[in-house]
Amino acid sequence: MIILSCKNIHKSYGIDVILENITFNINEEDRVALIGPNGAGKSTLFEILTNNIAPDSGDMFIDKTKTIGYLTQHLSLDSSNTIYDEMLTVFQAITDLENKLNKLETLMNEPYDSKDEDYRNKLINDYTTYSELYKNRGGYTYKAEINKILTGLGFSMNEFHDPISIISGGKKTRVALCKLLLTKPDILLLDEPTNHLDLEAIEWLEDYLKSYKGTIIIISHDRYFLDTITQSTMELINGHINFYNGNYTNSLKLKKKNYETQLKAYNIQQMEIKKQEEIIEKYRSFNREKSIRAAESRQKMLDKMDRLPPPDKDIKIKNIIFKTEINSGNDVLYVENLSKGFNEKLLFQNVNFQVKKGDKTAIVGKNGCGKTTLFKIIMGQIESNTGICKLGKNIIIGYYDQEQSDLDPEKTIIDEVWDKFPKLTTTEIRNALASFLFTGEDVFKKISSISGGEKCRINLLKLMLSKSNFLLLDEPTNHLDIASREALEEALLDYDGTILVISHDRYFLNKSINRIYELSQSEIKEYVGNYTYYTEKKKNPLRFQEEISISKTKTQTRHDKKRKKDYEKNQRKKNLLIKTTEDQISKLEDYILELQQKLCLEEVYSDPNKSSEIHSEILITQNKLDDLYNTWEEMF
Repeated sequence: MIILSCKNIHKSYGIDVILENITFNINEEDRVALIGPNGAGKSTLFEILTNNIAPDSGDMFIDKTKTIGYLTQHLSLDSSNTIYDEMLTVFQAITDLENKLNKLETLMNEPYDSKDEDYRNKLINDYTTYSELYKNRGGYTYKAEINKILTGLGFSMNEFHDPISIISGGKKTRVALCKLLLTKPDILLLDEPTNHLDLEAIEWLEDYLKSYKGTIIIISHDRYFLDTITQSTMELINGHINFYNGNYTNSLKLKKKNYETQLKAYNIQQMEIKKQEEIIEKYRSFNREKSIRAAESRQKMLDKMDRLPPPDKDIKIKNIIFKTEINSGNDVLYVENLSKGFNEKLLFQNVNFQVKKGDKTAIVGKNGCGKTTLFKIIMGQIESNTGICKLGKNIIIGYYDQEQSDLDPEKTIIDEVWDKFPKLTTTEIRNALASFLFTGEDVFKKISSISGGEKCRINLLKLMLSKSNFLLLDEPTNHLDIASREALEEALLDYDGTILVISHDRYFLNKSINRIYELSQSEIKEYVGNYTYYTEKKKNPLRFQEEISISKTKTQTRHDKKRKKDYEKNQRKKNLLIKTTEDQISKLEDYILELQQKLCLEEVYSDPNKSSEIHSEILITQNKLDDLYNTWEEMF
């Protein structure tokens, strides 16, 4: 059943055509990826679907019985709220019912007067109606739902009551995503939902969306995420839509096949056009009435021909080659017993690892665990609290900063690069910029006026020109479109130096990395393989026996085993306590419902003593239930 469709949607800004003849249908419970290069118009299409902007022409149909939820890159949150209060705004109808029920309970507990029997009966009827409504709308479960969503997307219980005004932009994006998921719209439009999520939160979101009861359309450059969630793919390129059945990886195969078919048809037609043009030119050269009429006849036929457009081809970074100017020693980096904290807050400790020449290594871990801080220690920008961090011989570091903080916003693009590499000629600079898609007058744009993706490309270009032999890459694929990510991956695979990267891009980790270190507050663990190996090893530690310990003494190993055993024992206790608490909550909720039903019995509401007794019991039980909910929330 079609619940959303577009036909011949067109949108322009001045002379720039963004969308042209966009036509597609979306069925109920479809899972659709919307992909395309940066600036292709993906977010513009979402804005049209949500009626935030109007198309210039075309028709759009959305089932009136369906609700739409939109996670935009431009957030709309009440900065005066705490994170938890912002979640409560989703359940305003339920909290209003709570207030009504509390007022009714107060009124019903007032001394009984037989003269007010009609009034009392109305109170009881209202209470019964609102209680049933409260239950049906999820009044007994909404707090647990808020807790589930917030913790799933990486918020600790301590952060629930942080004011939105003081949290980072990344956290605000997560707050908006939590709020949207709690609304449970029929059609979910997600624009880059995995931005600012760590691996654990991304995996939680995947599991959540896989069981989501509704239609989902996702704009994302996270290819692994799209492969997991989506069943069909719409590619927005050159203003129009190409539709493919299947997830992202399957769409690549179909796209290649379609491209070859379209290219063949296009080339055949071009050959025929060229042949006809040569015949027309030959007829005209005879300069006879009969031949001129023949030429005109063929020209008319040629003019009427429905000419095929050239097939779409990705515009991506080309000629990106990372080379080293000086060979490094075999020992690139040695780290022993490293620890770091700020203002009595410990980020990490017991960090021990080595990086050898030619390694392609990634560091993963939860947001805030200190991955970027570790990079700054390696580069000598900050000092560790304890431990050794030592670079090998002939090491030239090239650093990619995900915040792009090393770019001067007042400089033009060409000056930003040229000032860093003043020995290059004009031709060399212009050719390098063109390889990274900066051509013509674009090179004179100020850094302050360009997009995040363009800033990424500038830093990657500077990194390439540096010819460093040890690359430290902090989220290098953020803000890059899929084509640019793939170009970067190919370049890194051919790189003859050493790579240490921080990334949440699992597709990138699978393709470009052969060793992963997982950083936590208490230690760092090594996994000798790509992301797939890492996940399988975590699920089943005994599956691959080749994993080695990371420079640990026998004493450390014994302590680790004891710590693991104690942790597993405590976890079993915690899980048992959670289940017991949940069972108690369920019993109390059933008991409250039973008491509320008793209030509706004539022998109860006509007897002031019985009625008052039951009201008191409801209040006592509700207090117990609230205490249990608080206890349950603190367990996570």
